[in-house]
Parts: sequence; C-alpha cells; structure tokens
Amino acid sequence: MRRHLSFLVIAAIAAAAVAGSAAAASPPSNTNLPTITGTTRDGQLLTAHNGGWTGSPTSFAYAWERCDNQGGGCATIAGATSQQYTAMADDDGHRLRVAVTATNASGSGTATSPPTSAIASSGSAPSNSRLPALNGAAQQGSTLTVDRGHWVGTDPIRYDYTWQRCDRNGNNCVTFIAHNAGATSYTLGTADVGHTMKVEVTAYNARGTGYVYSRPTAVVAAPTPPATTIVVANVSLPDRLVIDKVSFSPNVVTSRSTAIVARFHVADTKGLSVQGALVYALGLPYGWTYNAPEQPTDPTGWATITITPTRSMPLG
Repeated sequence: MRRHLSFLVIAAIAAAAVAGSAAAASPPSNTNLPTITGTTRDGQLLTAHNGGWTGSPTSFAYAWERCDNQGGGCATIAGATSQQYTAMADDDGHRLRVAVTATNASGSGTATSPPTSAIASSGSAPSNSRLPALNGAAQQGSTLTVDRGHWVGTDPIRYDYTWQRCDRNGNNCVTFIAHNAGATSYTLGTADVGHTMKVEVTAYNARGTGYVYSRPTAVVAAPTPPATTIVVANVSLPDRLVIDKVSFSPNVVTSRSTAIVARFHVADTKGLSVQGALVYALGLPYGWTYNAPEQPTDPTGWATITITPTRSMPLG
C-alpha cells in the first residue's frame, strides 16, 4: 500500500511540472484590460495600470495614443512610452488611451485600455482687460510708443503690433507696419500729418489668440516752427537785451522841418526778437533835437521813434 501511494504522489508532481512548463511556454494573454488613472486635464499626470495577464510577464511596455473626442481615430503620441504621461495643451478636447505590451520568455501580448474622458484645458486664451494706447505727441517728428494695455490668460503670452494710418475721424484705416514686424514705437513723418494713428495688439499663447485696437490718436499736426520772438518779461539772466539793428529815414537830413523816423530792433542774446522792450532815443549833441517819448517794441522786436530837429541841427 505504501508503494501505491508513493506512485500517486510522484505522478501528481510530474503532472504539475508539465502544466507549469506548458504555461511558461505560452506568451502572455490579457485577462483584464489595462486602465488609466489621473485627472483628465492638461498639465496633469496620468498613470497606466497593466491589467491582468497570464503567462507571468517579466516586463511591460507602453504606447500612449491620442484619439478624437469620441474615442476613435487614435494615433500614437511620439515619445510617450512611459507608464506615466503628462497631458498637454495638444491633448485638449481629445481622449487618451494606452496600449500595454506584456512580455515573457515565450513572446509578447498587447492589450489597449478604454479611452479616458476628453482632456480639459487648464488655462485660457489671451483676453484684453484694458485697451492699448499710443503715447506721445501727435505731431510730425514726435515718436509714438505702444502701451499694449492689460491682458489675462495662460502664460507665456507673446505680442505683435500692427500700425495703421486713419482718416481724421479714426476710420478708413490702412496698415503700414505689419504685425510680424514687432515695432513698439514709430516716429511720425510727413505722410502722417492730417491723419490719426491706431495700433492693433495681437496676443498669443498655447490656448489661442486675442486682438484689440487702440483708440485713435489726435490728428497729427505739422511741426511747430521754432520760436523767433520772446516777450520781454520772459527774458532773464544771463540773457540781455541788445539793439542789433538801427535805421533812420531820411538818413541824410536836408530839412529841419522834416521829422526823422528812427527804428530800433531789440533782441536777446539768443537772437530772439524781444516784444515789449522800451526804447528811448536821445539826440546828441544836446539841443539838436527835441526829446521824444520812449516806445515799446512791437511783436517783431522793432520800436519806432519820431525825432524832430531843432533850429540848431546842422543840415547835410
């Protein structure tokens, strides 16, 4: 009897060994599909779980796929071969799945997870909260500088600028600097006189694009000519008053009955004509002319004084 039992035990051990050898000789076969866990929002980490397999796999490989929002039309994501994958902006609105390949000494088997829900965006496209503006004087020769206003949205945000020349009312605008030139300043020229100016600011980020226009500037004026005159009250040291031009009519006296018209031009030491300066003329030697009252200079800097000869003035 003991010999019979020993034979049965030996037979059972041999059968188990044959069964184990047969199992090891088969490639892995999936019994429960792989799954994906994690928050389905871009920027979040997703993790693949292997599922159930026969054949005692010794290694697993992963290939992540991006599908349409219905879970079809899937395509392999280049480089996404780890067990974990971080969803990105390109995945927004798509569903993801992962193909898991299990391997043992006898071969490999592959199973694909069900797709996730659609990946949600974690940010927003640029949106303007304060309009851009053009800073600077609306005058030929002045430089206008862009204040791009204030924008909200997912960083980083990139900006481009489009410059426009418009009619006096800010309409019928024509672009003269395209947005890809990136110009944040512009010096007004002859062609801008009589027009208003606008700038379009376009903002870009990974979520989309936004754009707005500034309000038009004032009508661009021609350059102001340099000052040629100054009021006497505005002349201050070290500047001084100078009589730089004198004229007499007649400049040869041939009659004592004809008044002499004397004109005096007053300037400051910068060469500006001075308005409102008082000029007094005294004839010498004394007794040749009657005293004349002082006179102010006109807006061109000239004072006119009428001098009357006395009987003592020699002629010629």
